[in-house]
Amino acid sequence: MQPRQGKATRRASEAGATVPEASARSARGARTDRNESLAAPEAALPEAGKFGPARKSGSRQKKSPPDTQERSPVRATGARAKKALQRAQDARPSDSTSAAGAEGLEPPAAREPALSRAGSRRQRGARCSPKPRPPPGPRDVPNPGLPVSVPILVQRDAAPGARKLRAVLEKLRLSHQDISKAAKVVNGVVGHLLHRLKCESEFEGVEQLHTGSYYEHVKISAPNEFDVMFKLQVPRIQLEEYSDTGAYYFVKFKRNPKGNPLSQFLEDEILSASKMLSQFRKIIKEEINNIKDTDVIMKRKRRGSPAVTLLINKEISVDITLALELKTSWPASTQEGLAIKNWLSAKVRQQLRLKPFYLVPKHAKEGNGFQEETWRLSFSHIEKEILSNHGKSKTCCENKEMKCCRKDCLKLMKYLLEQLKEKFKDKKHLDKFSSYHVKTAFFHLCTENPQDSQWDPKDLGLCFDNCVTHFLQCLRTEKLANYFIPGFNLFSSNLIDKSSKEFLSKQIEYERNNEFPVFGEF
Repeated sequence: MQPRQGKATRRASEAGATVPEASARSARGARTDRNESLAAPEAALPEAGKFGPARKSGSRQKKSPPDTQERSPVRATGARAKKALQRAQDARPSDSTSAAGAEGLEPPAAREPALSRAGSRRQRGARCSPKPRPPPGPRDVPNPGLPVSVPILVQRDAAPGARKLRAVLEKLRLSHQDISKAAKVVNGVVGHLLHRLKCESEFEGVEQLHTGSYYEHVKISAPNEFDVMFKLQVPRIQLEEYSDTGAYYFVKFKRNPKGNPLSQFLEDEILSASKMLSQFRKIIKEEINNIKDTDVIMKRKRRGSPAVTLLINKEISVDITLALELKTSWPASTQEGLAIKNWLSAKVRQQLRLKPFYLVPKHAKEGNGFQEETWRLSFSHIEKEILSNHGKSKTCCENKEMKCCRKDCLKLMKYLLEQLKEKFKDKKHLDKFSSYHVKTAFFHLCTENPQDSQWDPKDLGLCFDNCVTHFLQCLRTEKLANYFIPGFNLFSSNLIDKSSKEFLSKQIEYERNNEFPVFGEF
């Protein structure tokens, strides 16, 4: 019997079992009464439930398939003295057992082909130990061959459409080569225009302000649309709010010396936005004719738009907007805006509010027309700042360990609106909606969910669904407050009619219920 026992022991060692052999032999070889045999599985049931169905105890179950590596030690029974020695060894915890309790057992699947048998051998050893087994450590993961109860986060990530969303994001990823090529062309044209504007007395102090989705790193699809802002500092001015909007203002000079180059744009002591925009547009139109190495044309003026739109090489659209820079306190209408105290901190909010703000020649709607002398507040530079430093943790998305899916969700929402606008471009229902509406709703949702853990990349499907739900709520209630000017409703009836909001709401709901067919097949 001694030679057989030695061979069996060697075979068990070659199998690479992670549970001590003495404990395994004690669990299978020692005779127990029937009551003890039935009680053991119940005690081990919670552990078995984690990794798979609970197994009946006993050394000779007919359900277990033959396995020479595992059964040989059972058949190799020795003298009673040897059994007593084995039980004594069981009662003394070994180094490997202690390590397993502290760090969790590494699943034997990597070293042993019999996955289910290895898993049951570990559980039997645990039932015969004198002390209850400690909770599994972080490395104690279920074998891939066993039934597994799916963790909550995996269930969220496996929500309908989650894989498709990742495929969409991959499609929206811009190649560095395409970005570099487009940016080089755009920068060449912009630099040329900036040089010309500085030669004009009324615009001699103009500088470029880098804002927009390209600089916020949330550009999608293709690098074919750019937003450029030319800022011009205008000191000693006075703002007069237009019709209690909180967003639109008349601009007056506190002092109007004769040498002020902007005096030519005054209309009854008011700096006319329409006059200044017309001159700005005229200079750009003249100068693009002097650009010989690039095909540049100017698009027709859009009513109420503050931007001069250029088409470069018949494929790249560039919106150039003039902005007045004011280095004074923000208007009173912004006092309760920028609600980032619980998200980015009160200190960051205070720092941002010390930065300049801007006025763009955007006309306020007045009945069926526009008040063309008004200027609208712009905080696009603050929006860029927020998106660049978007985490409650100051290192969010700056290293591999700390990631969030905020920007991914914003890209998906922008793409959803973009695709719907393209799909229904003939109906004109969605013409008044822009990516700015999506971004504003997104900022509000970030305020409501300030923790980085609420934007875990593993929960992309859930987070995107929350963005969709929030945007739908804004459409249905017809309320989307400007993030910086709470009293200004971007979804008010005088800006966007109710039927258009209902149409968009209906289409988004359809897309969600059908796992976003507008995204395409992947």
